[in-house]
Amino acid sequence: MNKEMIESLKKLENIQVVAVSKMHTKEEVDAVAKEGLTTFGENKVQEFLEKYDSNYKWHIIGHLQTNKVKYIVGKADVIESLDSLKLAKEIEKQAKKHDVIQECYVQIKISKDENKTGLPIEEAILFLKDCEELSHIKITGLMCVASNTDDENLIINEFDQMHELFDLTQKMYPEMKYLSMGMSDDYELAIAHGSNTIRIGSSIFGKRNYHKVGDRL
Repeated sequence: MNKEMIESLKKLENIQVVAVSKMHTKEEVDAVAKEGLTTFGENKVQEFLEKYDSNYKWHIIGHLQTNKVKYIVGKADVIESLDSLKLAKEIEKQAKKHDVIQECYVQIKISKDENKTGLPIEEAILFLKDCEELSHIKITGLMCVASNTDDENLIINEFDQMHELFDLTQKMYPEMKYLSMGMSDDYELAIAHGSNTIRIGSSIFGKRNYHKVGDRL
């Protein structure tokens, strides 16, 4: 755990810091929380459930399969990886069952990397309109993962496209408050180009513990 990094992140003004705890233990999560960061991000549902603690705020940031939604609605504070109408309808169904309003961010596929997931940027506005009828979902942000590249200009271009979309959606939807982009390697660049939510893992926790977490659900 990097205490100096945590202190630096805590000083950021008007920036929501999501400490990405995937492949780290609950004990490590508790240690980071004691230092003052209490919002955590998890990629896998099984791992999230193993660490879940209602004292903290939790974001699901990994690709979410519809058959896993029932396990996290009512526990996850934010689902950042909403990327299809099929998933939205399943979240709506499960949220209605639990009588909760599930906060979500729409994940946009801003990178051309085929391994990245998300909704195509040109479909974002229509998707938001389609979600208007889902009364148990509250979309409050957009999320993206920039290209994994040394080409800073490409990353800046992707962040700028996201910021432009965010500005547009804010005019349409007053509840749209969060632009989640930027990780350990590019969060400073992301903030400079409009991000107000960053997802930081290795810079906080150090190297990941690649123990096998069985996604048994």
